[in-house]
Amino acid sequence: MTNEPAEPNVKTTPPGLYLVGTPIGNLEDMSFRGVRTLKEVDTILAEDTRKTCILLRHYEISKPMVSCHEFNEASRVARVVEEISAGKAVALVSDAGMPLISDPGYRLVHAVREAGLLLTAIPGPTALTTAVALSGWGGDGFVYVGFPPNKSAGRRRLLESLRDEARPVVMYESTHRIEKLMADIDGLLGDRPVFFGRELTKKFETLKTGTAAELGAFLQTHSSKGEFVVILGPPVKER
Repeated sequence: MTNEPAEPNVKTTPPGLYLVGTPIGNLEDMSFRGVRTLKEVDTILAEDTRKTCILLRHYEISKPMVSCHEFNEASRVARVVEEISAGKAVALVSDAGMPLISDPGYRLVHAVREAGLLLTAIPGPTALTTAVALSGWGGDGFVYVGFPPNKSAGRRRLLESLRDEARPVVMYESTHRIEKLMADIDGLLGDRPVFFGRELTKKFETLKTGTAAELGAFLQTHSSKGEFVVILGPPVKER
């Protein structure tokens, strides 16, 4: 009996830009395909290399990393397009979830597409759809508005514009402004139902539904640390 030659290790990730979804909290939510892609690419562009290091160590991935965030993305574009054109495979990851969902990367994506180079995504977790599923309000579609304006006047204008929106409205908010957002929703939209998810998939995940006044009162006596996804439910008259 002759020994069959071992199959060579064939790299299955051709040159291109790969948008890789990463866990929003629980590291076990990383997909098999996402892990394989990060192991095979030549370079990983990371919003914060320190945070991505935690993920890479967990999956024993050792690859060169380059920071790519909102303040330096524009300066990275030409170099990345050049590297892909020269035969390199490059992955783009955000700190958590799917890249480009309220995260940097749009300049790079447009440049790669315009250059006629391979552009694809490896889907992964996102706080957006996780929260919509947990709210129970996503069956007939929803509206996503990202982060509300930081200043009260802009935030209130946004909420006013959503007064007659019958679909659930999803937004992100930080620990520093969540109570102000609840107060503005209460003042402008009254008893419209609200859901929030805090620290989704993490040890101290918190899910609450009620009026904005009720949720604001809850936050007065409970931790508001972490990232929030807030969903305005359908207006009461529409339920």
